[in-house]
Amino acid sequence: MNSNLYIPEAPAIKNVIHSFWQIEGVTVFQKENIIPKGIVEVIFNFSESAPIFVQLGNKPYHLSHCFINGFNTAPIQLQLPKQQVFFGVEFQPLAVRKIFKTPAGEFSDVLVDVTLLDASFTSLWHLLAEQHDFNSRVSVFCSWIERKLFAWQPQEKLLNHFLFASLQHPVSVPALSRTLCYSPRHLSRKIVEATGMNTEEMLLYKKYLHAVHLMHHTDLSLTEIAYQSHFTDQSHFIKSFKAYTQMTPGEYRRNKSYREGHLYENVR
Repeated sequence: MNSNLYIPEAPAIKNVIHSFWQIEGVTVFQKENIIPKGIVEVIFNFSESAPIFVQLGNKPYHLSHCFINGFNTAPIQLQLPKQQVFFGVEFQPLAVRKIFKTPAGEFSDVLVDVTLLDASFTSLWHLLAEQHDFNSRVSVFCSWIERKLFAWQPQEKLLNHFLFASLQHPVSVPALSRTLCYSPRHLSRKIVEATGMNTEEMLLYKKYLHAVHLMHHTDLSLTEIAYQSHFTDQSHFIKSFKAYTQMTPGEYRRNKSYREGHLYENVR
């Protein structure tokens, strides 16, 4: 399998798109389990295979050629085609409403065909499919998004940064509201629009995401990870982690792959 990642440097693009990625090649695995990753992305499926079956939480789907997915609170189970080509675009959460006229929170825990939101994605899919490498696809998408750029409010930039930033210290709702220059009520409304979660739920979610990050990038014990992620105790850590992933932290650590948030099963 070949994988690519590109993080935009141009400020105008960077304020809308967090990163581009691509996975291409033959996989030896039949099943992929993707735990909640705290991102909003549009994925272009160029795999030449029968419809790909996916289950998100308890909802079954057949992947469309181009779909959007927001902040999930349940894992995705994917039946992998042997030959796969996926090109993904991770959006800044607050940019989604401006681009698609629908807040990103509407796409939490669902997979939505993007062409139903914006018919121009049909021609964009074909244009991207004609490209033969990752860099060309990035260039095509950047040219497309440049026609849709908009002005940002400083508060919106701060909120986007908070939603993507790693949780480094415990924070309360009042303290976060002061930092982001929103009232607690207004902040909760903005976070619900972007993620489908209120502020308290989002703070817990970020603790979980930080724990996943530490499991991939440190050799800390699970007890130390729970402490550094600011869970009240080990029991709270296990309960919260299992609510999002349907597995314990120990089960995830034993089965995790080189890709953060992704597990693979059933060798062909």
